[in-house]
Amino acid sequence: MSDTATDTRPHLLILHRWRDTHARYADYIDHAVNRVTYISTELGRSSVPTSAEVVVTVPSTDDLPAVRAAVTELQIRFGVPERLVALNEGDLDTAAQIRQELGIVGQTPAALAVFRDKLMMCRQVASAGLPVPAFAPAPDSDAVRAFGAAHGWPLIIKPYRGTASRGVVRLDSKAALDPAAGLDSQLAAERHLVQSYVDAPILHIDGLWEGTSLGSWTASRYVGGTCADFTRGTYLGSVEEDDPQLLAAVDIFTRSVAAALGGCRPLVFHLEAFVTETPDGGPALTFLECGARVGGGEIPFVWREVHDADLMAAAADIQLGRTPVLPALKTDEVAGYLLLPLPVPAPCTVERAGWETVPPEKLLPYAIVHASVGTLVQPISGYEHVGTRFRFRGQSTSEVEQAIEAAAAGFRLDCTPACRLTEGARP
Repeated sequence: MSDTATDTRPHLLILHRWRDTHARYADYIDHAVNRVTYISTELGRSSVPTSAEVVVTVPSTDDLPAVRAAVTELQIRFGVPERLVALNEGDLDTAAQIRQELGIVGQTPAALAVFRDKLMMCRQVASAGLPVPAFAPAPDSDAVRAFGAAHGWPLIIKPYRGTASRGVVRLDSKAALDPAAGLDSQLAAERHLVQSYVDAPILHIDGLWEGTSLGSWTASRYVGGTCADFTRGTYLGSVEEDDPQLLAAVDIFTRSVAAALGGCRPLVFHLEAFVTETPDGGPALTFLECGARVGGGEIPFVWREVHDADLMAAAADIQLGRTPVLPALKTDEVAGYLLLPLPVPAPCTVERAGWETVPPEKLLPYAIVHASVGTLVQPISGYEHVGTRFRFRGQSTSEVEQAIEAAAAGFRLDCTPACRLTEGARP
């Protein structure tokens, strides 16, 4: 007999992987009124609410067969879930597939496709008349070479689907297409597109599209490098912009992009755009990418801690079939964050963490998160598992940007590669 025979509370399923409290599920769903089950990674179990009905552990939440088996186990006990919630970008595809297979109401692979297929995304934004860098499919190096001849160099090659700048490659000239570089094998293994490179600052714009109007949002500029640079060892910072002229242009641009991609459906978005100039020197925006989810890094935390609003709550509302509600943001402070990469590839052991040069008090981060000394850091993808995470608040963009740069220069994390632990015993 299944548990459903004696307990008729609605069954809600959550797919979860965060170790930290990116999402406060117990605030979004009454765990007494509903039977809330979780499929989690082992690391993620530490942040699952104690009021969870059942937690099933899987090696990885983007392992579809493992997740499917866990869902089957829960379905036998509690029935088909009425809703499936997945808030991490890496879990959106898995959740959509499970919803389709079981007939669960919510976003299916078809509905998600425009936010996961970057070629489709660019085509839809361009068809709405918005500026997008030149782009085309890149099935092989000949196609890339032809694109470069038509549009110039540098170029960017990236997979149709991917997270955290996975697989993004910059090609500075046609010489980079030498067969020895292995580009053809990369293009054959997975579908890619090619785009013109834009040498301009990049904003990420985070907020809520309510279906007909733009809800609360913030616009932040990457500092130190880009997401792609971070994968190559550069620090990644982000600071919210406070320039009224820029924010006015962002408002207009964001409304247009959200309407083009989201239509009349509510949408929590993480939108990236290049900032260039109009002929008269004003700000102009060019589309880069847009995700239908809360942005990564420290975005959920600075929204809650600095602006007193929970963007994850709005994302959960949408997946639960509710009307998402976000309060007007508390805007008397500017927020920012910094991610420092591990100094050596994981797995590695943390030997030291601390300030070499302590910034002035007003530039100190209000939160620092890193693995404690002696911890063995495992090779796990995602911005949560970087070397050190910092969060900042201040009175202006310039103050927070200065704080980010001071922390990047003054904080040091020392790690020993795991392979050296055994090698150290040798004479």
